[in-house]
Amino acid sequence: MSADGAALGARLRERDLGAAPAALNLIESTAPGDREQAAALLRELSPAVLGGEAPAHVIGVTGPPGAGKSTLLSALLHAWRARGRTVAMLAVDPSSRRSGGSLLGDRARIDFDPADSGVLIRSTAAGERLGGLARATRAAAGALAGAFDVVVIETVGVGQAETEVAEVADTVAVVVQPGGGDVLQFLKAGIMEIPDVLVVTKADLGQIALRTRRDLSAALRSLGSSATQVLAVSSLPPASGVDELVDALEAHRAELDVAERRLAARRSAALTDFTIEHGEQGLRAIGGRAAAQATLGAADPGLDLAALVAMLERSMS
Repeated sequence: MSADGAALGARLRERDLGAAPAALNLIESTAPGDREQAAALLRELSPAVLGGEAPAHVIGVTGPPGAGKSTLLSALLHAWRARGRTVAMLAVDPSSRRSGGSLLGDRARIDFDPADSGVLIRSTAAGERLGGLARATRAAAGALAGAFDVVVIETVGVGQAETEVAEVADTVAVVVQPGGGDVLQFLKAGIMEIPDVLVVTKADLGQIALRTRRDLSAALRSLGSSATQVLAVSSLPPASGVDELVDALEAHRAELDVAERRLAARRSAALTDFTIEHGEQGLRAIGGRAAAQATLGAADPGLDLAALVAMLERSMS
């Protein structure tokens, strides 16, 4: 029997964190009955029902493998909890070819107290979806944003496809390690265009970390992105720069028009999901991409992603 999606959504709306695991199970399920209930859950957390955007700060964390993302997230988690923030982390890992499940299990690599009811960490497999995001990640982040103070999406570090995280998060932090040639590689991949904050890990290495920080700052200036902060952080005890990073992330959120950013993200995601489901033939049936964008642009800003996709499907001739 399917869980009651509307009831779970209402509990999350009331910031009942205990409803989060069951809500994620429902969102990740592919059973037809569960998909219907998941849609009901997400409707309860739509801007129309909430009276505005969900309150959480949604943060995307990405970067190449081995850059120290999990160690950094452990340090950030402790800093947020010290400030009284509730935190949900969605760790999107590569998929196993054999089982389809998560290969790395980031839940095991992030240091946290399992008894802490203010923390939720979930590993999910990336599946076949490009962009470093699992199919259900966007929906999961949206649901959790109604209940938690901070929602983090950590993606697999695979290069240009990582730019999809910028369509989901309010703030994007790109993590690099010193001395790894990441500046050149990121410029080639186009990923330098997406960060709101750049983080150089392993600042305890000294000059090599400072040199990487200077190189990244110069690269951003060359792209006209000099407003992007570049911070050096050491996550190892005694940690340094972590509180400054938390402050930088919060400062970016404070300056952001969250409603505008999330509305644009939902409309972009709706067009992407519709195209994945119906292909170019489906796009032609609704008059092409420009017509689809016009339809989405005229939609009620309070509609959730599923409702926007359904609107496009109804316009197919």
